[in-house]
Amino acid sequence: MSQGPDLHSDRRSRELEELAAGAPLDVLVVGGGVTGAGVALDAASRGLSVALIERRDLAHGTSRWSSKLAHGGLRYLATGDVGLAWEAARERAILADRTAPHLVRALPMLMPLNDDVSRARGRTIEVGIRMGDALRAAAGTRRRRLPAGRRVSAEEARRWAPELRAEGLRGAILHWDGQLEDDARLVVGLARTAAAHGARILTYVSALSLDAGGARARDELTGAELAIAARHVVNATGVWAGGLAPGIELRPSRGSHVLVPAERLGDPRASVSVPLPGGGSRFVFALPRPDGLVLCGITDEPHDGPVPDEPAVTPAEEALILDTLSRAVERPLSPGDVVGRFAGLRPLLAGSAGSTGDLSRRHALITDPNTGVLTVVGGKLTTYRRMAQDAVDRISASPCRTHRLPLVGAGPAPTDLPPRLARRYGAEAAAVAALADGRPELLRPVAAGVPLLGVELRFAVERELALTLGDALDRRSRIGLVPAWREAALEAARKIVPELLEATPASAI
Repeated sequence: MSQGPDLHSDRRSRELEELAAGAPLDVLVVGGGVTGAGVALDAASRGLSVALIERRDLAHGTSRWSSKLAHGGLRYLATGDVGLAWEAARERAILADRTAPHLVRALPMLMPLNDDVSRARGRTIEVGIRMGDALRAAAGTRRRRLPAGRRVSAEEARRWAPELRAEGLRGAILHWDGQLEDDARLVVGLARTAAAHGARILTYVSALSLDAGGARARDELTGAELAIAARHVVNATGVWAGGLAPGIELRPSRGSHVLVPAERLGDPRASVSVPLPGGGSRFVFALPRPDGLVLCGITDEPHDGPVPDEPAVTPAEEALILDTLSRAVERPLSPGDVVGRFAGLRPLLAGSAGSTGDLSRRHALITDPNTGVLTVVGGKLTTYRRMAQDAVDRISASPCRTHRLPLVGAGPAPTDLPPRLARRYGAEAAAVAALADGRPELLRPVAAGVPLLGVELRFAVERELALTLGDALDRRSRIGLVPAWREAALEAARKIVPELLEATPASAI
């Protein structure tokens, strides 16, 4: 049964009551990140009855802590994994051209050719970029969306990234990849589109145990427990998968990021990648974003020990990011330039490789022989759709539709609206703006220097299942990426959306 895409607290209560009363399901999905939301959409669009439960909020875990790229897997070519690079290029094309064109834009990327990059290494990188361009063309992405890579002069490189150090700069390699407006918005779009196809999307519902007939669950808002009946159960809880599927061995890999004001780096128009000392294929990157920030980070740092709900950037990682980038810019970066920090864990399957950087990025489907629960792990943000398709293919013989299915909001926005609304909501931007309803102050920033508009908070509550202030500020709007922005916006948010809970229920922590 198809329904509208709007998610809100009343719909959550009604659908949770239906499940508690024994409403049967074809598929129960556990996990509200990009993989779980992708599975829910794939299954619901094939006509299956679906529910997704998430113990906290949509995109609460790894899916909001990515580098926010829809990239073609250029790095995998360097390790010889052409198949994975091809999969990434193909999925990038689907995501950018059909699934969520409103959330993906072309990002120019610079590799400065300076003393850190030998001439031989520069030639090797150019060969890899040409191979990546061939995969782009084969995947059907046109050059007007992602232009071909080329070598540029030092003068042109500094036009793209003005803060690049001139001394020793002999030019740069310029290529293009996809950048996501926001990873969490992609997850919310997937969940709402799944809801439009009849899926029940239930946040703050924990899975206590999984078995062949469904799950025992708990409503974290009330503490009430319920049994959910389902013919198939998909565990899509990422780095936490082992808690519900004993025997799954993961070796998490951490991506750590800091945010600096774009003006500190000369308001760059292109990202900059600087190789880590010691060679290899790892880089520290600085990605300009349209919100006046540059996201600087490093991936594939090994994570040992328990898996926290919100990983932190370590002081050593922050120093490594800042020190490495400082080698390529005129004015060295310091901790005082950092306005925000975040880290995320990628659920890599354990293997024999010595470092997480050498572990495969391929996803895996693992069926528990005792319960029949299907666990999907591994993979990467860009390839979420293929992961979901492979999982639902195990369940349904009906053909997958998601390769041609646009998400809610896909399409151009009216040109007379604030640019932030157009970027983040696409074709729904006018509906967001309409929530001002005679209150023009809701179309202005909620606080000085904060990009959030009041109508975004209303839309988060009425259409996007925001139940707490954290849901609205940290995942629907992403203002929480900069603590000073969040603090400045908090009082206005309490007035604009007074119905929101102040914090995450303690039982869900």
